[in-house]
Amino acid sequence: MTNDQARVIPFEQLRMADVDRVGGKNASLGEMISQLSGAGIRVPGGFATTASAFREFLAHDRLAERIASRLQGLDIDDVSALAQAGAQIRSWIAQAPLPSALERDIRAAYQALTRDSPDVSFAVRSSATAEDMPDASFAGQQETFLNINGLDNIIHAIREVFASLYNDRAIAYRVHQGYAQADVALSAGVQRMVRSDLGAAGVLFTLDTESGFDKVVFVTAAYGLGETVVQGSVNPDEFYVDKRNLAAGRPAILRKTVGGKAQKMVFTDTRTAGRSTTTTEVSAEDRLRFAITDDEVEALGRAALAIEAHYGRPMDVEWGRDGNDGQLYILQARPETVKSRQDDTDRLRRYRLGRKAAILASGRAIGQKIGQGRVRRVVSAAEMARVQEGDVLVTEMTDPDWEPVMKRAAAIVTNRGGRTCHAAIIARELGVPAVVGCGDATQVLADGDEVTVSCAEGDTGHVYEGLLPIEIVDMALDRMPPSPTKIMMNVGNPELAFDFQRLPNEGVGLARLEFIINRNVGIHPKALLELDAQPAELRREIEARIAGYPGPTEFYVRKIAEGVATIAAAFFPKKVIVRLSDFKSNEYSNLLGGDRYEPHEENPMLGFRGASRYLAPEFYDCFALECEAMKRVRDTMGFTNVELMIPFVRTLTEAEQVIALLARNGLKRGENGLRVIMMCELPSNAILAERFLEHFDGFSIGSNDMTQLTLGVDRDSGGPIAATFDERDDAVKALLSLAIKACQKHGKYVGICGQGPSDHPDLAQWLVGQGIESMSLNPDTVVETWLALAGKAPK
Repeated sequence: MTNDQARVIPFEQLRMADVDRVGGKNASLGEMISQLSGAGIRVPGGFATTASAFREFLAHDRLAERIASRLQGLDIDDVSALAQAGAQIRSWIAQAPLPSALERDIRAAYQALTRDSPDVSFAVRSSATAEDMPDASFAGQQETFLNINGLDNIIHAIREVFASLYNDRAIAYRVHQGYAQADVALSAGVQRMVRSDLGAAGVLFTLDTESGFDKVVFVTAAYGLGETVVQGSVNPDEFYVDKRNLAAGRPAILRKTVGGKAQKMVFTDTRTAGRSTTTTEVSAEDRLRFAITDDEVEALGRAALAIEAHYGRPMDVEWGRDGNDGQLYILQARPETVKSRQDDTDRLRRYRLGRKAAILASGRAIGQKIGQGRVRRVVSAAEMARVQEGDVLVTEMTDPDWEPVMKRAAAIVTNRGGRTCHAAIIARELGVPAVVGCGDATQVLADGDEVTVSCAEGDTGHVYEGLLPIEIVDMALDRMPPSPTKIMMNVGNPELAFDFQRLPNEGVGLARLEFIINRNVGIHPKALLELDAQPAELRREIEARIAGYPGPTEFYVRKIAEGVATIAAAFFPKKVIVRLSDFKSNEYSNLLGGDRYEPHEENPMLGFRGASRYLAPEFYDCFALECEAMKRVRDTMGFTNVELMIPFVRTLTEAEQVIALLARNGLKRGENGLRVIMMCELPSNAILAERFLEHFDGFSIGSNDMTQLTLGVDRDSGGPIAATFDERDDAVKALLSLAIKACQKHGKYVGICGQGPSDHPDLAQWLVGQGIESMSLNPDTVVETWLALAGKAPK
């Protein structure tokens, strides 16, 4: 019997050309087994029933005709009618016997697989013949049965998989995607189980699922079987891996986040025809650790590159680590179907809140939109009909079963789930903002409350009290005229870097390290260096935060390096100017443990900050950690597009000493192409510009501090003299002109990274006239300022 006629085909005999016979999922397994084993891709073996076998099964007792008749005229928006029709069809299929020829072929294939290992267990999964096509995401719509052992149980599970083609969500989805119900057939894949119940598992994508940035691999991981990640019942660990570094053999993990991982799915001792698994609690100690090692993350990244290269498109991959043999296995691979098919490369839509309010709940942001409406708390699928158009759906865990009502919601908020669960995939596809993994949303959000759900502020999504004003900005990126000066960006939040890089830009003119320390670390460096000397309660809190890392100082260095590397990778090879930390003493005090080390200053703006702090003996060891992080980013990870900037250099002596201090810490100006820029933000910097430039490779003008120190006006003052603060004042402009001319005279870089050009178009035009080399702006003003300047540019 040829494959065209076969009812059952071993995976190793399948190729992608067999999609119409065994569906995309099973065809892909065969493709990887035969074509990618040489690249180190391990795929567990098995067999697939064919679409012709499924149709033969439906032809028995006129089952196909009865199904078509039952679905005729069905209104899928009528949740009750949809549920009744689906339940009846599934019962028909579950009660129907398999044709004897099909059962015979399944028996032969099963016996061949178990000949040498009779106790092995299997996963029985669906593979729809229209599934995993580039324009659809059928992920999770049909049933999966895990840890199935014994022929009778395998046959029972196959019949249940066949029935699941008519789950409510699957029926509705096919209508939404324009697939005729009868055109979609089902193949059952029977695959040897990987013992990830004793190890770990997860999902990876060969792009960033939120921004679509395709230079990274996004990996999630949790303990036990991967169903907990896919279903969204745990908040997994997350890793971003740089593709270029993987290919070059350099350290490639850009950043990683420990997930809650509160539960894990494991095998049960008793195997039945149902799901032979159970969910157990993960120990508090293990929750704080990463589920897989950095080496395993990079190995998964390399596997992802091989799979993506073979298929020639972004991929969505499920993986498992066997707890017995310690090996990593690929369990499924299918095209990514949301970000990769969005045709939005020439335009950008941004959502912004007009104001903030009390935050009621927070979790992982899905999508980049903002939604608002009345809270509708739903405990189970039986209550789905309560969700009305424009409600904010709040529940423990949104399952793909709920797809028919998810499209009604203005936003979705869940207690559990991660960014790669089925619910998140469907929410992205529907374009509905979702905040998942909040933990307590169902407790803190009451039915009928008016809320605003924002996914437009980075990786963390927030649920705000009330209906807040929302601004929607559409930006056309395909017809940007030439700008008379380089437009760069100020980026302080690494979580937004992949999204920001889509804007027209010449790189990052200001990446504030203190923002990265505050967001990624949150602990005073002295408290980490002297961890054993901290009070017991503070020490326990710090130890909980750093548990996934080798030690306290390594945590500090790695978290800084992660933030900087993420920004550097997003904009590579364009330059990224990283300003070393410029915390004031009151800001350092706000870090965990900081109040034990910081002086009280009446005016911290003019106090212990910038170069003076780096050069203070009591801060040497803290500054050395910053330098170590920068060395790793530039020299170890290879992001030589990173340049350093020194803030608040008061005197020429400080300038000389800080350059020497950098060199002693392995950051010698000129080595490996390192450029060191100085923030030109004090009047002394402009007055003695040429002498300061003897020590630096250029200036980046800080117009905020320059203005307040020139005019004697506190830049944060809201009092009666607040209006005096103006970057366009003649005295300020005179100093800016001195600085610009000195850089031009000596052929050195000069840019500006203050807020002035964004706030005052006339100042921006004046700076262009002065010959400023670049302006670094907040991302939300880049397009507007670019267009304003281009409008005045010579034709």
